[in-house]
Amino acid sequence: MTDRDKRTKIRHKLEAVQTQACSARTITDSLLEHIAGIAQSCGAAAIFVYVDALDGNPISLPENLKQKVYYVTKTIEEDRLQENRNTRFLRVPNVPLTRLGQVKVAVFLALSRGLIKHGDTIVFLSGIAASGNLDTIIVTEVGREYEMYASVDTDHAPPSHILPEIVERVIDLASELGKEGREGKPVGALFVVGDTDKVLPLTRQLILNPFRGYPEEQRNILDESLEETVKELSALDGAFIVRGDGIIETCGVYLKTASQDEFDLPRGLGARHHAAAAITSVTDSIAVTISESTGTVTIFRAGRIMMEIEKPRTIGRKPVPSAVSDKGPSHTQSKSGPDKISKKS
Repeated sequence: MTDRDKRTKIRHKLEAVQTQACSARTITDSLLEHIAGIAQSCGAAAIFVYVDALDGNPISLPENLKQKVYYVTKTIEEDRLQENRNTRFLRVPNVPLTRLGQVKVAVFLALSRGLIKHGDTIVFLSGIAASGNLDTIIVTEVGREYEMYASVDTDHAPPSHILPEIVERVIDLASELGKEGREGKPVGALFVVGDTDKVLPLTRQLILNPFRGYPEEQRNILDESLEETVKELSALDGAFIVRGDGIIETCGVYLKTASQDEFDLPRGLGARHHAAAAITSVTDSIAVTISESTGTVTIFRAGRIMMEIEKPRTIGRKPVPSAVSDKGPSHTQSKSGPDKISKKS
């Protein structure tokens, strides 16, 4: 190939990139132009916008809609940016998600925070992470659509005695485990959160309790120093039992609940998912499972699947990386807990 041919090829590639960028910008501008009309016509209670698809740029809306906007963030840096702008935001796990997965996570966490309620109509704007462009708009009624909510006739908000930040942290950890596994290997796990006074009598230890004897402040799931310990212990059989205020009571426990035949779950789900359905049917808790085979995160309440958050699948190419890696929420504690426990404990 001659130098002239090479220059021509490079020029054509640059022109194609510019054309694609121009088209993406046109789509973004069109969505932003019509979002106000769509939100008003459907009586939206809230508008959620994924920050990492905006490349840091705020959206322009009429004054009567600005109070309904929540910017969905994934990192502490994005949180600080929204705080400086005095805008409202909702933190979600910093892991790759499908478009529908983005909506599901934001809906569930918004419910746990009391930002929205069952029956509200909400609007979502999202796009490819770090692209600077929006390309997707979704309008949905909370709790109505089977594609998004597995059980449309139940309350999707977690029990009131479970702190919202605990729900967020558990889903954050579960999403990371579903995406990364542990030491390159897929991991299946189960977290039972809340109503521990009723849950613990229905358990049996499969191993010695690794958290026994530590002060409560060193067993709080919000403590960043416990993250690696929790991920390491997730490779063991049995469930984590977490109080509504975030204190980890134990892990590696067998749940002594009703038989699997009593729960009408989709085919292909195993003992872990049936145990999650069973324990939430007899206690006022929620359960979060990670599928070892697919990485899907499933949330249970009242014996039913509330929501499934699927891990994105790739065909022939790697997914676009998420925004700057950021471990854990801003809730930190300085004291170290049982952070040297290994799988051999």
